[in-house]
Amino acid sequence: MSRMTWAQTYPARPVRIIVGYPSGGSNDILARLMAQWLSERMGQQFVIENRPGAGSNIATEAVVRAAPDGYTLLMVSTANMSNAALYEKLNYNFIRDIAPVAGVMRVPLVMEVNLSIPAKTIPEFIAHAKANPGKINFASGGIGTSIHLSGELFKMMAGIDMQHVPYRGNGPALTDLLGGQIQIMFDTMPQAIGYVRAGKLRALAVTTAARSEVLPDIPTVGETVPGYEASSLYGVAAPRNTPAEIVDKLNREINAALADPAMKTRLADLGGIVLTGSPADFARLIAAETEKWGKVVKQAKITAD
Repeated sequence: MSRMTWAQTYPARPVRIIVGYPSGGSNDILARLMAQWLSERMGQQFVIENRPGAGSNIATEAVVRAAPDGYTLLMVSTANMSNAALYEKLNYNFIRDIAPVAGVMRVPLVMEVNLSIPAKTIPEFIAHAKANPGKINFASGGIGTSIHLSGELFKMMAGIDMQHVPYRGNGPALTDLLGGQIQIMFDTMPQAIGYVRAGKLRALAVTTAARSEVLPDIPTVGETVPGYEASSLYGVAAPRNTPAEIVDKLNREINAALADPAMKTRLADLGGIVLTGSPADFARLIAAETEKWGKVVKQAKITAD
């Protein structure tokens, strides 16, 4: 069978999308939206497989080692771009060993606090943190995630001391933030927005350079801490050497999803900015983010141990 015929018949059986985090987090939410779209459009089931652990390295390694035939895909997140600097002995090189398929969306993070924290603005929070050095715990879904690195970047730029508490995924971290065991979290917009709107958590700021359309009254961190910018990046990748025809076919379908009015509304409601473009566009974005977060990891002396 020629490669072109292979691409025409793809997918001939169910496709797995591997997510490096537990169900309920932003990775999982977006993967399920994409899987539903691709299943309906491509006539085969796209099945989500959650493989949490080791800052998404377990899931990534599973995809890197899978057959390059388009039947095992990875839901990419910012952690994939920071892990190269975090882990000295990875069994793979992310940029070398994956084939970028398509970006899905860039998501602002929300700097949110438990209601027991007296601060209602960023300046008030910085003052509170300086008055309580090392006593404020900030949660993340794991070492090296965008949620973790956004907090480290804020610590460095605001000149405060907070204690990082990593969890096995954003969902468990959020549970403890709501319960008051943790005081603050730089949470992804899709996960945060419902709790902020319901008044169960207090949003102090969003982390992107511009204010978010879905939370327009919430200032940016950069309005108080000039130059601060952070966001989570999501997309889809396949193992290296996956035939270009299959990569291009998946890229077309994902871009079609991002252009669909109903999907656009759903993603906008989650607070995201869609990332349309070619596999090469997504590859360039991965390279740029890998460089940015690598610098933060080194500056903050973060290790994955």
